[in-house]
Amino acid sequence: MQRRAQREEREQRAKRLSRVLVCAAAVPVMLVAAGCSSDSGSGDSTDKAAKAAASASASPSPTVQAAAYSKLPEPCKVFSKKTLEDLVPKGKSGKEGKSDDISTRGSCSWDSLDNNGVKGSQFRWLNVSMLRFESDVTRGPADKLAQEYFEKQVQEAQAVEGAKGVETEPVTGTGDQATAVHYDLKKKEGTFKQQTVVARVENVVVTLDYNGAGLAGDKTPSGSDMLKDAKKAAEEAVDAVSEANGKGGGKEGGTASKAPSGSPSKSASKAPSKSASGEASDESSKDASSSPSKKPASKS
Repeated sequence: MQRRAQREEREQRAKRLSRVLVCAAAVPVMLVAAGCSSDSGSGDSTDKAAKAAASASASPSPTVQAAAYSKLPEPCKVFSKKTLEDLVPKGKSGKEGKSDDISTRGSCSWDSLDNNGVKGSQFRWLNVSMLRFESDVTRGPADKLAQEYFEKQVQEAQAVEGAKGVETEPVTGTGDQATAVHYDLKKKEGTFKQQTVVARVENVVVTLDYNGAGLAGDKTPSGSDMLKDAKKAAEEAVDAVSEANGKGGGKEGGTASKAPSGSPSKSASKAPSKSASGEASDESSKDASSSPSKKPASKS
């Protein structure tokens, strides 16, 4: 009986030991399985992040069409000798305006006083200013910026304080679009006839101001004749811009000879766009296109 009891006890110990070994073996298997599952999840996240980064780097950067014109002509050389003799017959060499970047903005002015003694005198003033725009990813293409500035310039010409009989008309055959604004301005020296022609060719805006008066009793000049001269001079200035960029003059079928891209008179009625009035525009307005109506008349 004693031997039987001992044998049963040994069998029970063996079964308990077997169960312990089975449980011990199961623990690392579970840990390994859990570890593999965790590594797999981490790998998926890393792959997704890598794919997202690759996709972002492959996206194209924003682009904008490059400006057509990259330079401006010398402002005091845009007119021929004959043009200057016709518009400012007693004028001397032009006075170039200040510019911190002559490839972006430039201006030049001439004045003339034909003194006829007791019969009075004839005064003339001519000014040309040019502003070139560069394309910008945030602000837009250069020709669009120039168009907006063109409209702003026309509106400013129409809103001169004290102007009488303001008239606006389109000008054909001068750049991509052009508008003429003319009016009378009475001062103590006499009645001034003011002509302003604003033209755009590609990404450049040309503003030409021409005014005149009969002083000390001399007769007031013909506004229609002065307007005709101003239009001709504006066309010449636009051609000079095209030629400076290797495009040829408007009369030879260059860029300046293209038909206007829209009705300038309609464009002039739009509100000026703020996007065109960046730092370059503001400085040009001050330095290169100050209102000719503020030009003091020379006294006889």
